[in-house]
Amino acid sequence: MIKFDNIQKSFGIGTPDEMQLFNGFNLEVSEGEFVSIVGSNGSGKTTLLNILCGSMLIEGGRLLLDGADITKLSEHERAKYLGRVFQDPQKGTCSDLTILENMALADNKNKKFGLGAAINKKRIDHYKELLEPCQMGLENRLGTLVGTLSGGQRQALALIISNMADIRLLVLDEHTAALDPKSSELVMELTTRFVKEHSITTLMVTHNLRYAVDHGSRLLMLDKGLIVLDRKGKEKEQTTVESVLHIFNEISIESGN
Repeated sequence: MIKFDNIQKSFGIGTPDEMQLFNGFNLEVSEGEFVSIVGSNGSGKTTLLNILCGSMLIEGGRLLLDGADITKLSEHERAKYLGRVFQDPQKGTCSDLTILENMALADNKNKKFGLGAAINKKRIDHYKELLEPCQMGLENRLGTLVGTLSGGQRQALALIISNMADIRLLVLDEHTAALDPKSSELVMELTTRFVKEHSITTLMVTHNLRYAVDHGSRLLMLDKGLIVLDRKGKEKEQTTVESVLHIFNEISIESGN
C-alpha cells in the first residue's frame, strides 16, 4: 500500500544548524492497517506525515503508493488520494461556510465544477446520515456556520468530510490534541468506528500513549528518525501503556532529557 523507500530528509542544509533526520528511512504500511505513531518532539512523527502528504520535500528516496512512485507529485495532486485531519480544528474546515456548504465542497472533491448549483439538495439526507453517528446533533444544524462550532464538533466534521471522496489513505495529525478530555474521547471513538467501517488505511500521530495502545492495529515509536518500536497483531494487543512508557522513558534518559 504505502512504502517509504530509503528516505533522506535534512533540515537547515548548508547552515551551521544542518541536521539530518531521516537517513535511509524505510517503512511499509499494508492496506487496511491503522498505524498509531508515537515519539518525543523531534522524533520525526509529523515530518513523516508531511512527507507523505507532499507538504515537505525529501532529498532522496522514494514514496510509493500501491507500487506507483508518487515522490514528485505535489501536495495538491496527492490530496486526490488522501484525507488529512490536523491538530488545529480550524484547518480542516471552512469557518465562514455552513456545515452543509462544507460537506457539499467535500462531496465535489475530485469532480469537475460546472455552472450548476454547488449544493445538491438531493444529497442533504445523505449528509445527515453521515453526521448522525457523531452523536452531536450536527445533522440538525446543517445551516450553522462551522466557525461557531466547538473544537470537538469541528474535528468530528473534519473526520467525516475527509472521507467523503474516494480516498485511499487517512492521515491524522494529533487530531485530538487540542480538544478537551470529553471531546477527545468522543472523537477518538468516532475515529476507530469510522476507520473500521470504511476499512481505510490510516496513519495517526498522537502524544497520547493510551490512544496509541488502545486504538489501531499497529503501533510505531520513532526516535531521532528511527523506528525503535514496531508492534502489530497479537503483540500489539498485548502491549500496555506502562510498557510503552517504559521504553519512552529509557530513550529520554539515554538522550539526556
